[in-house]
Amino acid sequence: MRVGIVILPEHPWSTAAGLWRRAEELGFAHAWTYDHIVWSGLPDAPWYGTTPTLAAAATVTESIRLGTFVSSPNYRHPVPFMRDLLALDDISGGRFLLGVGSGGSLDSTICGTPALSPREKVDRLEEFVALLDALLMQDHVSGQGRWFSADDVRTLPGCVQRPRLPFLIAANGPRAMAVAARHGQGWITTGSGGDDAGAWWAGVRELTVRLDDVLGAHGRTRAEGFTSYLSLDAGPQFALESVGAFEDAVGMATELGFTDVVTHWPRPEGPYAGTLAVLERVAAEVLPRVQT
Repeated sequence: MRVGIVILPEHPWSTAAGLWRRAEELGFAHAWTYDHIVWSGLPDAPWYGTTPTLAAAATVTESIRLGTFVSSPNYRHPVPFMRDLLALDDISGGRFLLGVGSGGSLDSTICGTPALSPREKVDRLEEFVALLDALLMQDHVSGQGRWFSADDVRTLPGCVQRPRLPFLIAANGPRAMAVAARHGQGWITTGSGGDDAGAWWAGVRELTVRLDDVLGAHGRTRAEGFTSYLSLDAGPQFALESVGAFEDAVGMATELGFTDVVTHWPRPEGPYAGTLAVLERVAAEVLPRVQT
C-alpha cells in the first residue's frame, strides 16, 4: 500500500511551498492537487493554477511523486496540455502522474461549452485520452475527432518516463473503466453508495469487481502492475478525522486490493476539516507500517 495526500491549490505559494515540502518530509508516497477552474466544494475560495503549482512543488521536493487529481477535457485540449505535461515530467525528474477523468459539473460549462450528457462526457474522455496518449508517445501526430483535432503536431522531446508518463483514469462506470483498461496504467475511484459508511464501502467493493471484469475483457489484471487508487475522503467520513479512522480505512482498502489510497491535507473548516496533529500522528505511527 502507498499513501498519498491532496493539497488544494488555495494557498499563495509563500504558504503552499511549506505544505508540499512537509508532505514529502512526512513520508507520503505521492502528493496531488485538484485541476479545476473553480471547484464546487469551495466556489468562493481563492484558487491557483494547477500546472504552475505542480511545477513549483517539483522544485521544492526531491522524491515524492506529484500529480493531478484529476485533470479533464472540460477546459483542456490535448495538444497544449501535452506541452504542460512534458514540462511537469521534466521539472519533476520523472515523478509526475497524470490523473484524468471526464470532469465535474461546474467546470463543464464555465467556458461557454454546452452541457454534455454523461454518455457524451465519456465519449469526449475517450477521445481526449487517446489523442493525449498518441501525443506523448509519437512525433508528427495528426487526428480529426468530434471533440479534438491535431494537425502534424511536433511533440519532442518526449517524456522523461518511458514510454510515457503514467495515466491514471478516474472511472466508476464500465465505459470509462474500459478507457482505463485500454490506455491507463492505473485506476482512480471516488467510490459510490451515498452518505452511509457501510453502503459506501459496499459500493467501492462493487466497483472493484466491475473493474476486474472490464480489465479481464481487455486481457489485463490488477495483479499485473495495474495500480488502483481510492480517494478515501470521497466517503462519508474524513479519513484524517482520527488515527483510528485512517487505519480502518486503509485496512478496508487493502482488503479490496487497492495499491494506493489518497487523503487530503486537513483544513481548518469546511471540506476536509481536521487537525495537523492527526496528520502528523498518522505519518509517524501508520505510514511506516502500511506503506510498502
